[in-house]
Amino acid sequence: MLMSALLAPAKWLVDFLPSRARKTEYELLPSTAPGGSSSARRACIGQGLRRVSHFLSVRRRLRALLVVLGLLACAGAAALAYYVFTIPLPPLYSRFHEAELALPQHNVSLPFPEGREGKYLWIANHASKCGWGNAMQELFLNAYLAYRTERAFVFDNYTWSREQGDYSLYNLKPIPSRIPLTALIRGPIVGGPFPSKDGIPRAVTPEYFCEVCPNRTIIASYTIRDQLVDPSAGTLIRAWSERMAPHHCVEVELSPPEVFDEHVFADSDRLLDIWPQFSRSPIVQKFGWSTLVELAFDNNREVFSPASPFEPPISSIPISQGLGRYAPIPGLLVLHLRRGDFKGHCYDVLAHRSVGYTGFNSFPALPDHWSLPEDITDSEKRGLYTRHCFPDIDMIVTRVEEIRATPAGRGLSHVYIMTNGTLSWVARLKAALKARHEWSHIGSSRDMMLNAEQKYVAQAVDMLVAQRAQVFIGNGFSTLSGMVVMLRMANNVNPAATRHW
Repeated sequence: MLMSALLAPAKWLVDFLPSRARKTEYELLPSTAPGGSSSARRACIGQGLRRVSHFLSVRRRLRALLVVLGLLACAGAAALAYYVFTIPLPPLYSRFHEAELALPQHNVSLPFPEGREGKYLWIANHASKCGWGNAMQELFLNAYLAYRTERAFVFDNYTWSREQGDYSLYNLKPIPSRIPLTALIRGPIVGGPFPSKDGIPRAVTPEYFCEVCPNRTIIASYTIRDQLVDPSAGTLIRAWSERMAPHHCVEVELSPPEVFDEHVFADSDRLLDIWPQFSRSPIVQKFGWSTLVELAFDNNREVFSPASPFEPPISSIPISQGLGRYAPIPGLLVLHLRRGDFKGHCYDVLAHRSVGYTGFNSFPALPDHWSLPEDITDSEKRGLYTRHCFPDIDMIVTRVEEIRATPAGRGLSHVYIMTNGTLSWVARLKAALKARHEWSHIGSSRDMMLNAEQKYVAQAVDMLVAQRAQVFIGNGFSTLSGMVVMLRMANNVNPAATRHW
């Protein structure tokens, strides 16, 4: 609407400026015949007056147009100023930052394997300006690399922008440029204890790393990557272990590529070669969601699956139980449905490049696998990516009914739709689901009641709900779905209960 108002003056300009008929012939010169001088003079005077009148008319209309444009500019500036100065700014999570800085392992006098004699790994070139799914999968592998090399992992913020101030713009709305990881997760990745028998130093912040390691070794990741051809995650871990072995304090230079780049996460053969050891490590088994995320989960149980009066809130279960705290909730079906700009990603990127499911969405034990026939036509290919990447409401309902009819789908009674779709689209989907089956309740991400801090970690809240579903239907092309799948597999959830569109 604003754009229409700004473009309207172009139309007004046409209406304001006088139009002059296009001549097909030259005007005749005034007659020079006897007796014609008087009429010629009158014609010249009339023509001059018309030109003056036309000039004055143009000036008046241009002046009026400039006044209108000026008023529009002032109104636009006033609207922008009102938006900038009245929209609430996001929280900066200062209490989480302060708690991270006060971790007890931030003490140079501690004995080995911590303190001044300990070994550390700071991966400064970790991913930024990406979704939480992408950042989280890289975070797990970076922390696992530190664990495998018996180093203290240096954990940073979930970072949208390194360069800007406290706030960045996303879809013309302010968001925090950086969110402390402890606002999202708990466990050894962010400074929680390892099992005492492991002898692994606890994770620390970059601020402490700079204090305890003034003379650190800086390694550019390309010096390792350039020596390898399509390395697997296991190959990369071995190569980095050898390269870091002589050094106590290692910093990975702030330059590309990442230690584990997108190509590793996109290829299950390259990613899952570490699965047996990775899945049983404390990095995964002692993982937990933050108190902020778990509080949102407990407070919104009525939205996705009303709790039994005898079921304790998740926040009351000891964190020491790790993944065991996140057992599936009977009857809960969770659907992950990306909308908005994901449509362009499905067609313009994934289909165009013939990309398949991500690595963590491609466990061999899962019932649904990606297959793209070699002789497929363009229209058939688009239909295939539509069904699996950006399904419409009819496709969604049909798929839900298919899975509800399986042994893993027996007893499903509640549906939770984790989505960034509009309220109207979610309402249509709810109505379509109810028309096919008498669900006890259908809720969505749009129905969640979140406080200011929880709003900007809402994707983590959705992931916790999905992790605990009796049946989860994810998007095989989504890294966020992939991390839900990974956590369910590590928690020994029946693979038949983890599906894809």
